Amino acid sequence: MSSDLGMMLSRRQALGGAVAAMPLAAGAMQAPAAPVLPDKASFAAGPLAYLDNASTHPISIGARAAIDAYMESRMLAPMAKNQRRQDMARPLGKFAGLMNADADELTWVQSTTMGEQMVLRAMGFPAAGGRIVTDTLHFYASFPMYMEMARQGIDVRWVTARDGRIALEDMAEAIRPGTKLVMLSLVSTYNGFTHDLKAVCDLAHPAGALVYADIIHAAGAIPVDLHASGVDFAACATYKWLMGDFGLGFLYVRRGVADLLPRTEYGYYGFAKPGAPPGIGLSPPETHVYPLDPPGAWPVAYMKRGGAIGHFATGTYSHAVPAQLDYSLDYIARLSVPAIQAHAQALIRQLREELSRKGYRIITPPEARVPLLTCLLANAKAVLAEPLAKAQVRLSLHDNHFRVSPSVYNDQKDIERLIAALPPV
Repeated sequence: MSSDLGMMLSRRQALGGAVAAMPLAAGAMQAPAAPVLPDKASFAAGPLAYLDNASTHPISIGARAAIDAYMESRMLAPMAKNQRRQDMARPLGKFAGLMNADADELTWVQSTTMGEQMVLRAMGFPAAGGRIVTDTLHFYASFPMYMEMARQGIDVRWVTARDGRIALEDMAEAIRPGTKLVMLSLVSTYNGFTHDLKAVCDLAHPAGALVYADIIHAAGAIPVDLHASGVDFAACATYKWLMGDFGLGFLYVRRGVADLLPRTEYGYYGFAKPGAPPGIGLSPPETHVYPLDPPGAWPVAYMKRGGAIGHFATGTYSHAVPAQLDYSLDYIARLSVPAIQAHAQALIRQLREELSRKGYRIITPPEARVPLLTCLLANAKAVLAEPLAKAQVRLSLHDNHFRVSPSVYNDQKDIERLIAALPPV
């Protein structure tokens, strides 16, 4: 991709603006009041102090009921007589509102990594050559992808973390003219470092590069404004802070970007019958090969859908997860992401004080405002597995670090129980 394309994209910023709230008509039903945090009542909170939400967030009682209702509709049983397809477009619209994007800039993907790989394919990697800039606080499971790209001749530039952060001046040095893509995690899964995404985009676009952000540790946890950031691509799965499940996520493609890239995905949802309405609704191409079909010069008549769906949609997606997300995204909106963030930060502050007092080395930058806190500890898994299990506390244990990530149902007692279980160092 030429630098002219990057400059063109920087000038073609999508129109932002949050979705305006519609006034309620007279006599309309009021939306349920936002729960008070901590909200244990919405989750099946038992004796376990679960502080591993950045790995997998528990499913709420309401989301479980939504899944059960969907599953019931899929059964051959009297109560399932009114079967209907899950509305796949509605959760896309709700996620768009949460992230200040437009629904047609979004499509479904099976995972965050799937979205990242789609972006690489659309940009022509590895065959097209060129430079990719990434950093050592990006998702560690993506490292092999870029190492393989380097083995196939791609100029992969790794920006190394300093003091648990990726310095903007180091990014500026790496993003030179000729760079095609900058690939990063908005919030690091390792220690919670958070990029200034707009600042990175402001560096990348004049150099002719596009920017991809893995937002799985940001979406639903901290306020994110995709339009204002200028980011070109973003992806996340739903089983973390969006309180969804495995096997489905979102890919965001900034308006106009897909139009400048070759099509690399040719899935069922990307095409439709000529004249079909926009969106992800079912409207398969019109066949001309079966008995009683209308005549046609080609086997099918079709049009390419517009937006992210038309360019990146593939085959059939899970319908159970969108049924659940219909509930979970409403729940998050009622609470509001700033309220979720503030609740987590109150617990994180308490945790910082107590962990420091016990001698633990905290490697999450103090300015981070994300719902996770990481500590270095040699042989953490071996040292802490037994005392945490005995105290019925669960967090993310690794070989040489551990990560604590509170959510909406956690309270001060959960933090106190964790601190009591941790041996001094």
